[in-house]
Order: sequence, then structure tokens, then C-alpha cells
Amino acid sequence: MPVSTERLHDGIAVVQLSPEASSNTFSAVNFQPLISTLNQLMSEPDCKSVILTGTGRFFSVGGNIGDFSDAIGKGHIGQMVEDMTNQLHPLLLQIRGSETIFVCAINGDAAGGGLGLALSADYRICAPEAKLASAFFSLGLSPDGGTTWLLPRLVGPQIAKKFFFNAELWTAAQALEFGAVDEVVDRDLLLDRAIEVASQWGAWSINSRRSTKQLLDASTSTFFETQLHFEQSLMVAASQTRDFSEGVTAFREKRPPIFGDSEE
Repeated sequence: MPVSTERLHDGIAVVQLSPEASSNTFSAVNFQPLISTLNQLMSEPDCKSVILTGTGRFFSVGGNIGDFSDAIGKGHIGQMVEDMTNQLHPLLLQIRGSETIFVCAINGDAAGGGLGLALSADYRICAPEAKLASAFFSLGLSPDGGTTWLLPRLVGPQIAKKFFFNAELWTAAQALEFGAVDEVVDRDLLLDRAIEVASQWGAWSINSRRSTKQLLDASTSTFFETQLHFEQSLMVAASQTRDFSEGVTAFREKRPPIFGDSEE
């Protein structure tokens, strides 16, 4: 199987790509199961957090060069790339807008569309051996996988530009220094640390998780006045939920809040 799923405590699901899927994520045989798995988990109210990781040397390195070569020879490379991005882009939008917390445990190299998949997560924990690469320029392509939108927000536009134009290969330490990943931990501790973050971030209310993700993504592309209206509308809606009532009660009773799986 290209993708395996393990359910843990606190509404956490661990999704792991097989070695084949990690090294060739966007082939049809590997990518469709990943899309179906992640969409299914995002549709389940009791799944609060998803940890995405790979196997072996790779986290995810995108498309397969052999497949690209075959498609060029057969004259349908344009259609192949369009089909691939038509599947990847909706998934990235779902991840960014979902109340589900996504934590990437980057066990190995992330490149191309696989880098975009990692950058789309809410939190990235990286093994020391892992590397981040664009890999688009060496193929004569422009970047995709949301990397030109996601990376500048994390590291700044000029560092992102140099990453692409210099065809840079970042070590885990460099990625941490620039802000592309949030932590670097030993490989043996990678999953344990990802579970800790997934448990902590997933414990907040549905509205807190989803609305904050959406607001932060909107913040760099809207006027301040527009952002204030967006904040207001989401806060008014959240204030009428059971979770807000629980939060107020818990504060008055001086205890941790216990948020439910429903946004009602």
C-alpha cells in the first residue's frame, strides 16, 4: 500500500507514505490514495490532527523523472502536468483551510511538489539528515506546489527568491535558520515530537483552529480594514458556539477547557 494510516489518542492520525510513494509521490498509483486518505480524515470531526511523514531517505520528492520523459516522448506532457496540478492544488487548499491541524514529520528529503506539501502544513519538524530542494529550475520549470506563495511567508521574499534562482539545497539546520521548518529533532524522536505538537494544537476548538489558519493566510493579501471585518465575522460566529461557552465556564472555574468535536 502506498499510504498507511494509524489512529492515535487525542484525535490524531499518522499518515505515512511508503518508500515508493515517498520517492514518487505524484504518480497516479501513489497520489490518489494519499488524496483520498487526507480528504477522508479532514471530513471526520473526531480527527483533530494529521501527522504526515515519509519512509527512508525521502519525505516526498514529487514527480518521477521517468514518467516525465515518457510523457514528453508521447507528446502529452502538458496534459500530464495539468492533471497532476489539478489534483495537488485542491488538496493544498483543503489543508490550509481545514480545521484539521497538519504536522509534517520530515524524515527525509522534500523536493518539488513534495516540498509544497510540507510547506502547506501548520507545523514542520525535520530530521537532521533531511534536505529541502526546489528542483524546478534544474528541469527548466517554474515552481509549483504552492511554493512561491508558502515559502516567502515563512522565510521572506528575497531568501525565497535566492532559494529558487540559486537552485539551493537546504540542510535541516539551514531550513530551521531561515524559518522554513519549526524544529529539528533526532530521527528517533521525530514522530514522538510530532505527536506532542499534534496533541497540543489539536486540543483547541474547531473554530479557533480553522479561523486562525484562514485569518493568517488572508492577512498578507488584504487591507487592514478588510482583515478586521474578516476577524469580526469569524469571532461573532465562534462566540455563539458551545466551545465558547465552555471556554468562559472553564476560565471562571479556573480549569482547562474541554472542547468538543462539534462547532455547534
